[in-house]
Amino acid sequence: MAPRALWKGSVTFGLVNVPVQMFSAVHEHKLQFHLVHEKDDGPIGYEKVCKLEDKPVGNDEIVKAFEYQKGQLVQFTDEDFEAIQVEGQHSIDLEDFVAYEEIDPVFFAHTYLVGPQDGAEKPYALLVRAMEKSGLVGIGKFVMRNRQYLGCLRVRDRTLTLEQMHFADEIDPPSGVVPSKLPTVGKSEIDMALNLIEGFSGTWQPEKYRDTYTDALRELIKAKLKGHEIHRAPELEEEETPDLMEALRLSVGQAKRGKRSRNGHRGSNGSRSTAEGMSKKELDELARELEIPGRSKMSRAELAKAVRAAR
Repeated sequence: MAPRALWKGSVTFGLVNVPVQMFSAVHEHKLQFHLVHEKDDGPIGYEKVCKLEDKPVGNDEIVKAFEYQKGQLVQFTDEDFEAIQVEGQHSIDLEDFVAYEEIDPVFFAHTYLVGPQDGAEKPYALLVRAMEKSGLVGIGKFVMRNRQYLGCLRVRDRTLTLEQMHFADEIDPPSGVVPSKLPTVGKSEIDMALNLIEGFSGTWQPEKYRDTYTDALRELIKAKLKGHEIHRAPELEEEETPDLMEALRLSVGQAKRGKRSRNGHRGSNGSRSTAEGMSKKELDELARELEIPGRSKMSRAELAKAVRAAR
């Protein structure tokens, strides 16, 4: 089945009008849990109740209202919202073309795919090719679900992609998040931190990052379906925190070992890197990859022994 369009309208710039339709560009890892009655699995439902009359109310009697003062409301109907005439009501009106690199990622909120409506393939292709050659992105406003948004229209894999953006006055300044005066950091500490960053540096490979929490939830669901008794995993032992320089020095060493042992934790001689030189956290991660049972209850020495035996 073809995806369902979330919005239909036009992309306009100057006198050019491109009829388009918008689709979601992502799907999140969400497992749907339901609220049920514990003793009989009965689904839990909710009623829309008028708190003044303490009686259920039908959808045809419900309207939206804005509280402009405490206890003072002004009601809005669907017709009221439709009567609002602003730019972007049924179109994405491109006002400027700018370099994508100039936009702070904090402005981006959600990504949509933008495709042509039937019969609009030619002007759509023209806009895609022109934007590809310009190397710029289009900025404009659009209205969706009774809200106006700022949008960044760009080309990705020869397809128009719309980044829903926040307006400038919606972005909170970072003031108050960190102290007004940060402590002085020495050159040796900066150099060590740079070495640590270098040890972790590489190319962007999005497929290497997995949603391990959802994976663990799926495994838990499978175990419960099989009738297994589930116990809470014990807290991992907290290792004594070294001072900043010692932490940097140890981290740099671990990063170098990790870089040498990526793609299967193999060293330069082709064998797996030694478990003795790994921290408890590294051993725990490797034990998870090797699917070693009971790893959450093991000490560092037991983890090292189990990892050696599994390899």
